[in-house]
Amino acid sequence: MAKRGVKKLHAKDALEFFNQVMVEQPLLPFLIPLGLFAWFVERWVVPFSNWVPLVAAVWATIQYGRFKRKMAIEDLNKRWKHLILNTTPTTPIEPCEWLNKLLIEVWPNYMEPKLSRKFQSTVERRLRSRRPKLIDKIELQEFSLGSCPPTLGEQGMRWMTSGEQQVMTLGFDWDSKDMSVMFMAKLAKPLMGTARVVINSIHIKGDLLLSPILDGEAVLYSFESTPEVRIGVAFGSGGSQAGPGTELPGVSTWLVKLLTETIAKTMVEPRRLCFSLPPVDLKKQAVGGVLSVTVVSASNLGKKGASNELGNQQSLSGSTASGIADNRVVHAFVEVEVGNLMRKTDTSEGPNPTWNSTFNMVLHGETGVVKFLLYELDSGGVKFNYLTSCEIKVKYVLDGSAIFWAIGHNSGVVARHAENCGKEVGMVVPFEDNTGELTVSLVLKEWQFADGSVTVSNSLSNGLRSSLDGSPKLQPRTGSTLRVKVVEGTALAVNSKSGKCDPYVKLQYGKALYRTKTLSRTAQPVWNDKFEFDEIAGGEYLKIKCYNLDTFSDDSIGSARVNLEGLLDGASRDVWVPLEKVDSGEIRLEIERIQNDQNDNLKRSSSKVEAGWIELVIIEARDLVAADLRGTSDPYVRVHYGNNKKRTKVIYKTLAPQWNQTFEFAETGEPLILHVKDHNAVLPTASIGNCTVEYSMLSPNEPADKWIPLQGVRSGEIHVKIVRRVMDTGKKTSLETDVSALGKGRKISAQMRDSLKKCAGLVDEGGDAEALSLVLTEVEGVQDEQEVYIQQLEREKAVLLRKINELGSEIVRSSSGPARTPY
Repeated sequence: MAKRGVKKLHAKDALEFFNQVMVEQPLLPFLIPLGLFAWFVERWVVPFSNWVPLVAAVWATIQYGRFKRKMAIEDLNKRWKHLILNTTPTTPIEPCEWLNKLLIEVWPNYMEPKLSRKFQSTVERRLRSRRPKLIDKIELQEFSLGSCPPTLGEQGMRWMTSGEQQVMTLGFDWDSKDMSVMFMAKLAKPLMGTARVVINSIHIKGDLLLSPILDGEAVLYSFESTPEVRIGVAFGSGGSQAGPGTELPGVSTWLVKLLTETIAKTMVEPRRLCFSLPPVDLKKQAVGGVLSVTVVSASNLGKKGASNELGNQQSLSGSTASGIADNRVVHAFVEVEVGNLMRKTDTSEGPNPTWNSTFNMVLHGETGVVKFLLYELDSGGVKFNYLTSCEIKVKYVLDGSAIFWAIGHNSGVVARHAENCGKEVGMVVPFEDNTGELTVSLVLKEWQFADGSVTVSNSLSNGLRSSLDGSPKLQPRTGSTLRVKVVEGTALAVNSKSGKCDPYVKLQYGKALYRTKTLSRTAQPVWNDKFEFDEIAGGEYLKIKCYNLDTFSDDSIGSARVNLEGLLDGASRDVWVPLEKVDSGEIRLEIERIQNDQNDNLKRSSSKVEAGWIELVIIEARDLVAADLRGTSDPYVRVHYGNNKKRTKVIYKTLAPQWNQTFEFAETGEPLILHVKDHNAVLPTASIGNCTVEYSMLSPNEPADKWIPLQGVRSGEIHVKIVRRVMDTGKKTSLETDVSALGKGRKISAQMRDSLKKCAGLVDEGGDAEALSLVLTEVEGVQDEQEVYIQQLEREKAVLLRKINELGSEIVRSSSGPARTPY
């Protein structure tokens, strides 16, 4: 077998050698016959000397040596190129026209729609927090990047090595003339009305850096420096966009600044974005998550000479930090930030402090940034100085895992991959100015998805069981109720001066606002208050605000928001929600989503009843804000129900009025809104709060007694009683009801006459404006009672007519029956 293999190898080499010789010596086919002819002559005709075979052998040997040397050189060149590619700091510039050609083909149908959706959500999020002074409100209506893709590596691209990290550098030049990003803006004073702002062109030019991490599982991308940004803006009103760009001064500059700042804060070195390359795509959108962060320790901490003081109490002398002779940090602590959620470790001593503090942080969306701010407490314990910071970014990967990355030494990358929830990831991250390192431990406890499933525990299969066993889809939300129970709180902040904590919680979902009871002197309250909200489609957040009751103004002790997207019917969620914008505090909620089939039946049954109406009793209010200079108000309530508008009487000089007035409206399903106003005889009325009364989920003829917090003001609640009345056609109208109704009509007529007489007497006597306003308010109240009385008579008339029709039909049916047979 070995000899046969050697023969095959020699035959292969001989064949390659013959082919190579034929290529290099094109005259060889003519020389071979000539040599054979000479051999024939020498052998059979005339003998030559023996040097001819020797020359032929030498020539063949030389040709074979040349062939072997050429093959060896080609092999060495391949190895050298591979070695250069892996070891040299910078490779030669290579053309990449093929990449731009590919980008032109895949841009219109794949990349442009995907990038438009991603950038649209980013722009909408930025518009909520930033807008120019000339614009009161701005809304994104259209977002399209156009059909022209960016040009990559127009001057070529090359690989370079930064530390242990390989980076690809290529130019980025995007000059698009057919993009369309349209905003609808509501102009602020002194300008009025609306205007359209359209971005129709964009120019971005810079150098792009691409860095593969985690053995090619993800790519980090960023600009080497802030790119050159220009945009073209057109303005118009209605459907016109022909106006010049100077119609709204400052808006074009604001848009350029907003775009430049967004790029600089997200993807300019050392800030980098991540594009993951998962082997499996589960087709699931992450909408939030819970991340456990453990700040373990720091090492080799030094102190800069001029530190930036960010303490909440400045020193009386106003001097900067004096510094420490031995360049050591004495007392240090770390503040952890994720968005508006902040937590702080205890203070630890020495240049290598140890904390081992663990916090639960909330992620809103599929990405998040965990910031670690290092502070030093001075020797007196009065103020603290900011030293340095670092940050770690986290991103959801489409296969259900998570990637953590941060900037390492010498602009390198520190990256970790958590294959499933519950896996602990340890990272050592250098501070920005290289004054030390921070050791942290991260555990992603759960991912929450838009389809309602939640990936929890330390097993990916468990978290995805709901997806594999019948993937729950995003269901319609109409007719559903969200039941929220505020169970308890823990570690709430106390008043720094009094040391007391009298907490209560406000919940807002859409326009509905509720408040828990106030508990006295406790930082560990237990409320167990239940509230119900009509579910709103579109991913509305439940907003939580926690307050500490105070004599003059209630102190905010934290806020948070809870993503309710993806809750399934009958499913409940028990969560501890960390409070944001404070150092400590968590609120426990129990949330349940219920499909109201019974409510739908009630609505269908009530729609068949012609005599359905809403009865609203406005009883009283408390803790109203003072709208007058004397520290009181003259409150009254204006009720809006569709096109119907009614008002209560005015109660003068009080912050706790009592009205006890009843209003009735034919039920149409429209919102019932109460506006509490302060009455003024001469000046315009002032608003002191408003609220929406929920009634759609009430059972027929069952009253609901509610205290509703007022929105738009610091304090104030209104006490109402509301009933969805449905006329019972089985009951007959008694004589007593007729008599009482007749007495009510006479009473209204007498009140109207008395009020008109008072008004006429005041006019004749030239009475003061306040007394005349009071009489006019009484007249309006009597008119409202008269309208309610007329509506009641109309309903009773409709019921009587229906009964008469039913009685007539019964008589017709009985009279048309078969005649009796006489006996």
